[in-house]
Amino acid sequence: MDGDDGAIWESNAVMHFLCKKFDTEGELYPTDIVKAGRVDMVLDWRQTTFYPCIPNIGYVVFGMPCDEAKAKEDFKKLIDVHFKTLLDVFLKDTPYCFSEKPTIADLAIAPVITFIKARAKFWDAVPDAIKEYHSRVLEAFPGVEENFKMLDGMTTSYSGDGADAEP
Repeated sequence: MDGDDGAIWESNAVMHFLCKKFDTEGELYPTDIVKAGRVDMVLDWRQTTFYPCIPNIGYVVFGMPCDEAKAKEDFKKLIDVHFKTLLDVFLKDTPYCFSEKPTIADLAIAPVITFIKARAKFWDAVPDAIKEYHSRVLEAFPGVEENFKMLDGMTTSYSGDGADAEP
C-alpha cells in the first residue's frame, strides 16, 4: 500500500493497517486485547514458522527455481509439526484460529495453504481437517472469491517441474 504518508508493505502489516482504519467494530481484528494478542500470535507464527515451508513447495507456479529435496523436507515439517499446531492449538476448540468467526489470522493462513496444490500428490497427503479449514475460511469471504479462485487455478493447473513429485 502506498499513500500520502508513505508505503506499508508485508501482508500482515497491511491487514493490521486496513483493520485499524476500516474495521472499527473488530470483525476481522478483535478489539479485545487478549483476543487481539492471540490473533497477533497466530500472525507471527504464520510469518516466521509456517510460511517458510511454502516457497519450495508452491512457488514453482511463479516460475521460480525450487529445491525438490527441500520441498519434501518442508512438506514433512508441515505434516509432522505445523499442521498439528494449527489443528491442536489454534483450532482446538473453534472453527477458526481461536475464534468462532474468521479473523485476519485465518486470512493469513488459508490462502497460503492453496500453494500446496501446485503439487497434486502433496495436496493429496494434506490432512482432511486442514483441507476443511482451508475451504471454510475461503468460503467465509465471498467478496474475494475471484482472487481465491485465481490462485487456485494457478496452482491446480500447474504442470511443470515437480508438479507430480511425491511428498
